[in-house]
Amino acid sequence: MTSLPSRSRPPRTLVVRLDSAGDVLLAGPAVRAVAAGSSYTALLCGPQGEAAGRMLPGVDEVLTHDAPWVGPEPPPVTRAATRRLMETLTAGRFDRALVLVSYHQSPLPAALLLKLAGIGWTAADCEDYPGALLDLRHRRLPHRHEALAALDLARAAGFALPPGDDGRLRVTAPPRTTRLTGPEPYVVVHPGAAVPARAWSPGRAARAVAALSAEGYRVVVTGGRAERELTARVAGRHALDLGGATDLPQLAGVLAGARVVVAGNTGPAHLAAAVGTPVVSLFAPVVPAERWAPYGVPHILLGDPHAACADTRARHCPVPGHPCLDAIADAEVLAAVAALTDDPADQGEHTERGATV
Repeated sequence: MTSLPSRSRPPRTLVVRLDSAGDVLLAGPAVRAVAAGSSYTALLCGPQGEAAGRMLPGVDEVLTHDAPWVGPEPPPVTRAATRRLMETLTAGRFDRALVLVSYHQSPLPAALLLKLAGIGWTAADCEDYPGALLDLRHRRLPHRHEALAALDLARAAGFALPPGDDGRLRVTAPPRTTRLTGPEPYVVVHPGAAVPARAWSPGRAARAVAALSAEGYRVVVTGGRAERELTARVAGRHALDLGGATDLPQLAGVLAGARVVVAGNTGPAHLAAAVGTPVVSLFAPVVPAERWAPYGVPHILLGDPHAACADTRARHCPVPGHPCLDAIADAEVLAAVAALTDDPADQGEHTERGATV
């Protein structure tokens, strides 16, 4: 195994994280550590992670590649796409690269391409024998949160967080979104998820919004453009529907203004953590919470961690009725929101003050 090369100047470093927006956000602390010790830091991510990558502090350039070895619907392997990636990486003249992967993924396809592109030193967490593809084969600690595992790799590669950086998730300052949400305070409910097994059913989410509204909370429902039908159903007459009304930076602004966010294990839950907002996490146990729970902010996990779907990585719930999440009672949701916010009875006072400003 090749040791870390010594250099008279800080290196040009590439960080690879080829997954979704949530995965890229969890890589943020590691990216900041790399940036603190590099003259130039680029992030190579997939199309779904590009917008999140552009929000990470410390990133000088975002490169995008739709990798055939990542994601539930990977593109075909083509010589043309691979050649374009190789040309981009070669032109970047990177000295070092870190390949960040989740515990169930292999970094070796990316590592092979990085070597072929002339990047002289590459590090990754890897369980498989890497041959000559990795200069630092790092072993992640068991039961480690994804954000901490990525930071562990950065440290092993010689990159440390700068003084004063607490290692939490972070994004660049989001825009003010009062024109979208109206005055604070409000609670956000984000009913969708890229993986259906990790979200409430629409009907269950709608009942929760109605219960929150009846308890005196002003509720804002968020979602992407493809989720407009879902958010309209969930919001009903009880909440403000912002489905399809925000890009990712604007969504960050909406989440930053919320007192608490209620969401499944999905990108917006990690975005809420990145802007410092507490999260009521509707956590289906298809993946382990110890690795994917909201990181660095107050949060409460709701759901049955011992459900039959536990650790299956199922994308669609294999159990009729989706009991691990849909069986969460309204009283549990209200108690969790109350525990992470002020007394709900104060909502009216805050709303009146906001309206008169």
